[in-house]
Amino acid sequence: MKVLVVGSGGREHALCWAIAASPLCDRLWCAPGNAGIARDAECVAIAADDVEALVAFAREQAVDLVVVGPEQPLVLGLVDRLEEAGIRAFGPSAAAAALEGSKGFMKDLCARHGIPTARYRRFSDAAEARAYVRQQGAPIVVKADGLAAGKGVVVAATVEEAEQAIDAALVEGSFGSAGAEVVVEEFLSGPEVSFFALVDGKTALPLATAQDHKRAYDNDEGPNTGGMGAFSPSPLVDEDLQRQVMDEIVLPTVRAMEQEGRPFRGVLYAGLILTAEGPKLLEYNVRFGDPECQVLMMRLKSDLLTTLIACTDGSLDSLTLRWRDDKAVVVVMAAKGYPGAYRKGTPIRGLDEAAGEGVVIFHAGTTSGPDGGILANGGRVLGIAAHGSTIVEARRRAYDAVDRIDWPDGFCRRDIAIRAAEAGR
Repeated sequence: MKVLVVGSGGREHALCWAIAASPLCDRLWCAPGNAGIARDAECVAIAADDVEALVAFAREQAVDLVVVGPEQPLVLGLVDRLEEAGIRAFGPSAAAAALEGSKGFMKDLCARHGIPTARYRRFSDAAEARAYVRQQGAPIVVKADGLAAGKGVVVAATVEEAEQAIDAALVEGSFGSAGAEVVVEEFLSGPEVSFFALVDGKTALPLATAQDHKRAYDNDEGPNTGGMGAFSPSPLVDEDLQRQVMDEIVLPTVRAMEQEGRPFRGVLYAGLILTAEGPKLLEYNVRFGDPECQVLMMRLKSDLLTTLIACTDGSLDSLTLRWRDDKAVVVVMAAKGYPGAYRKGTPIRGLDEAAGEGVVIFHAGTTSGPDGGILANGGRVLGIAAHGSTIVEARRRAYDAVDRIDWPDGFCRRDIAIRAAEAGR
């Protein structure tokens, strides 16, 4: 088979790495890819959101399957355009991608179908939103409705902070059209987990569990980021909780989307919070998480390409996934200053020496320099992933590899999965 992966981050590198290992894969491209992905796939200089160019390339090359990594091209309708061209694609339609593309749509769907989530209101008028916040008090959460590159959610500790977030979106236009409406919702307390399921429109198949670390610095301090590390499995999700999440959140969502004429196919990523009242849905993403995808791919024993085909063809009910008993950890190395201002173009050395037994280095934001060396080209730059018989062993391997990488302009958290390790997981 000829396969095209769309995207350029650590998630896409992990997907390419796993797909390249499939005996079904004869040729693999990635658009636009990065310097690390170039070792596993042929990189094509087409932006992930250039829908027309991607469709044209897939047609010219007679691609058998397109795997869409990031959310933006999904919301823009890339899968719709590919299917119109007769090309099989893994990922939801634009109508189904609204689960991530519009937080208001997602919340309304939950309300209509009794899916547990935080109480909320939608606003396009700043004065009305501020009045609601003053009535509710703090802490409270303000979310831009649309895609805001991970920057549209504010967990406000004070009413004043919430009002500033409302004004940033609705008055100042900080998020453009993505912030033309905001969702204001109650603050929920409890541990957060990432729950993934493959969906073929009717059937949902849960994947292994994972937990990520969003804050930039150790001890969950500093600003929120796209993710500074992750580990799998999550010690917080046992078989009973998995069954509850499937029965009360995931499967009702799949049925609701089908009933509303938006059948969902692809990866459904539920951001959950485990409250005293049970699990509740914080948000849906319509693609693999990054960096959770990296640890999932490290543990997946089943052929990924076969799995993705079953999902696109509506035959998940005949599939059983196999997972390694090993645990997996990924530590993200980011450019100093991230998620604020940071330098690009700084050299990274020692990557070949760092990779070793049980360790894979996934590139998230790299490019090749004039001499063929690796240069940083983003905020989150590398994902050092490792597996081991225990979380302790996986952490040791990952951090040993981090210490062998020569990149003075990079940093990482030193406490990824430490609580799970201390608990003896």
